[in-house]
Amino acid sequence: MTTFIFDVLQDLKNNNKNLSELTFILPSKRAGLFLKHQLHIITKQTIFSPEILSIEEFVEVLSQLKTITNTELLFEFYNTYKEITKKEDRDTFESFSKWAQILLQDFNEIDRYLIPQEKIFNYLSAIQDLKHWSLEENKTDFVKKYLSFWNKLHKYYNQFTKSLIGKKLGYQGLIYREAVSSLEDYIQNNSKKQHVFLGFNALNTAEETIIQELLQNDMATIFWDTDAVFTNNPNHDAALFIRQHKKWPFFKNHPFNWITEYYSKPKNISVYGIPKNIGQAKHMGSLLSNLQKNNPSLQNTAIVLSDENLLIPVLNSLPKSIIALNITMGFPLKSIPLATLFEALFHLHKTSNSFYYKDVIKILSHQFIKPLLNINGNDLSAKIIETIDANNLVYLNKGRILEITNEEASHILHLLFSDWYNSIETCLKNCQELIVSIKNYLEKDKPRHLLALEYTFRFHELFNELIRLNSEYNHISDISSLHNVYKDILNNNSLDFQGEPLQGLQIMGMLESRVLDFENVIISSVNEGILPSGKSNNSFIPFDLKLENNLPTYKEKDAVYTYHFYHLLQRAKNIFILYNTEADVLTGGEKSRFITQLELEGIHHINHQIVTPKVPIIQTHLNIVRKTDTLLKEIIPLANVGFSPSSLTNYIRNPIDFYYQKILKIKEHNDVEETVAANTLGTVVHNTLEDFYKPLEGQFLTPKTIKKLKFKIEETVTYHFKNEYKEGDINKGKNLIIFEIAKRYVSNFLDLEIKNLEAGDEIKILAIETENTILLDIPELNFPVKLKGKVDRVDIYNGTTRIIDYKTGSVQQNQVEIVNWEDLNTDYKKYSKSFQVLCYALMMVQSKTIHLPIEAGIISFKNLSSGFLKFSKKESAFNRNKNFLITQETIENFSEELKKLILEICNPNIDFIEKEVLNENH
Repeated sequence: MTTFIFDVLQDLKNNNKNLSELTFILPSKRAGLFLKHQLHIITKQTIFSPEILSIEEFVEVLSQLKTITNTELLFEFYNTYKEITKKEDRDTFESFSKWAQILLQDFNEIDRYLIPQEKIFNYLSAIQDLKHWSLEENKTDFVKKYLSFWNKLHKYYNQFTKSLIGKKLGYQGLIYREAVSSLEDYIQNNSKKQHVFLGFNALNTAEETIIQELLQNDMATIFWDTDAVFTNNPNHDAALFIRQHKKWPFFKNHPFNWITEYYSKPKNISVYGIPKNIGQAKHMGSLLSNLQKNNPSLQNTAIVLSDENLLIPVLNSLPKSIIALNITMGFPLKSIPLATLFEALFHLHKTSNSFYYKDVIKILSHQFIKPLLNINGNDLSAKIIETIDANNLVYLNKGRILEITNEEASHILHLLFSDWYNSIETCLKNCQELIVSIKNYLEKDKPRHLLALEYTFRFHELFNELIRLNSEYNHISDISSLHNVYKDILNNNSLDFQGEPLQGLQIMGMLESRVLDFENVIISSVNEGILPSGKSNNSFIPFDLKLENNLPTYKEKDAVYTYHFYHLLQRAKNIFILYNTEADVLTGGEKSRFITQLELEGIHHINHQIVTPKVPIIQTHLNIVRKTDTLLKEIIPLANVGFSPSSLTNYIRNPIDFYYQKILKIKEHNDVEETVAANTLGTVVHNTLEDFYKPLEGQFLTPKTIKKLKFKIEETVTYHFKNEYKEGDINKGKNLIIFEIAKRYVSNFLDLEIKNLEAGDEIKILAIETENTILLDIPELNFPVKLKGKVDRVDIYNGTTRIIDYKTGSVQQNQVEIVNWEDLNTDYKKYSKSFQVLCYALMMVQSKTIHLPIEAGIISFKNLSSGFLKFSKKESAFNRNKNFLITQETIENFSEELKKLILEICNPNIDFIEKEVLNENH
């Protein structure tokens, strides 16, 4: 295939133009690179390279102004704003930046389209006055300030542009306006210079003026790239601007080069509807693999990403056989891992001097910080995190962090956690020093960290720019403003890829495809809201005022993308159009109108398919751990130390959990409790009651004794909360409520005791929090097996010995009842409470601490009104008769089931098999 650029060069050569003496002007720098590459094909001899400029570079030459970055432009504009606006009426830089960006865009549009400034600004002011408050006799101060702002727009513009021109600086629109002003001088001084404009479509008024003036003075030639299908159809937006340009006076007497007929030639167009972005990326990989069968190098093949967020998924989906690759888009700095570190730091310091533990952990765990805190093999970041978890530190400051570590880490920790509010200069200096520290670490193993070093260099440049802007303009007054400026610079910078710009597969955005032609084109995300981007009016200028002044609206912006889309199709032979079939919150799931238009044109046959990814059915398998000889040997010392009731019920619930916790010794990580956890509440209540009742062992309780304990509730509960909850705060929020609940639980329990005693009940405390360990008689095993546990309370109640287990959760009577003994080992949810109290009964009886018959049960603090919930054996599910006394027969029956359970645990033929456990409290 021949490209548009090749056709232009061939035409110039055929007309005996000296290519070396021409100045080529194109829509983009990238197109210039392709033009330079095509020159050696056209010319068979050595020549001097012609001057090749983008349109932006050309107008800079005309205007003699240098383009200023958007961020610095904002700082310059704030200077002007401060000069004109009274101090008491000024916005902060942060507030100013939110509306100033929009106003600067409007300044840019007004200048690019050469609109008389005073006229449009006066019109805007009059609209606001008329629309809102012109009829109000007594305007409020707010209204007066609002109207004053609109009245000052022209003054802002004049002083701002005057200041920029005085510094030989300008934004794009101002450069265009000044270029038009300087055009006459340029023509007089360069009358023999010949300019070639090629590949343009949508031109602003300044560009039209410049090109037409050069054409009229025989200093220029222009080549258009469009097709008869588009120009002959008055409703086709792909030629909306070209049809307007054909009406230029110059073309009444000169040919309009060119309107081609490439679009009508046969093409293979396939449209694929694919769910989700990842699906599109994966399908592109498949398409490229097929294309490689006939074109291994993928020469003349381009992937055009309408949504540039697809870049990384696409790169990860490319076939490994691709050798030459060029990416023109650049990788956004905001997507680089180092950006997450500084975003976390800004978030941390914007809140307060007291740092939230999750924010601190996020920074300390960052891939670029963790190595800096690994000093002499001592992982200080892990040490800080462990201390945070162990001491339940929900909020902490720099001083507390420094306490945990040694002096060697203090420099890095100062850089991370010093108070940024003290000084913006200090904040920027800390960030810059942090980057240097990261760089120094990475350079220790340079070959391995080449890419990361590139990251750090770009962020070094970014913070250098922030330091320069802050020192030169001094507008940044707080962290929030600095964060906004940082994000603005970050969003406008990217990390450029190195590739083969003229060879192999080309990956680009839609705008990078201007003037370029490819034989094979893959276009992604052809959805409404992406291509075209849809209606958006980020401007102070109303729609009707834009129409009156011939400023572009969403209609023109859509037409620009229509041209780019159809231009990609114009000379291509194989076209693959992909769109997302899934509904999206922002962009919807609708395919683009461009696809519908292609189908309705009827020029080409469209192969439309809906592609669904193959989703394999993954069979879920429950974990099975085989009981090897080694594993069985691990069970023996565990049995010798003693099984606890909770570990045995854990086995009943899920054997695999028992294996992890008791054999492998894997414990759950103790996270920081922001809100007091249920087990912490239970521990506090248990420990408080232990403190109260331990001194009363062997004594009969009296109402007077219990009443005295009530005065100690506040002090004792507070002590145990501080002991268990460490440095967590119990003085506000949910934690304060839980603290009060703990006191209420203890108080209500004591009230229940007093009520029973005053009613004539006799209670004697036998034991509180008693440790028990007994040897079980299991002849089938050739090693000792013990049962161990701690009983919360043993007392004699009206002559009956009771074993009591405290539960802060809710327990009902039916949870301590059984019908069939064999059910104890099968249903955790129903019988775990019964299993535990029977274990305690067995231990107490066998150790001869108490004698049968006895009662055993639970006191539930959430169900205190039910009193002591006694274990009972029912004859059948339908028989209401219950036996609450635990006798020798009860102990023997339970011992039999306990023996079966332990034999199962120790049986080499019964593996640890995972159970499908429902989510439940246990």
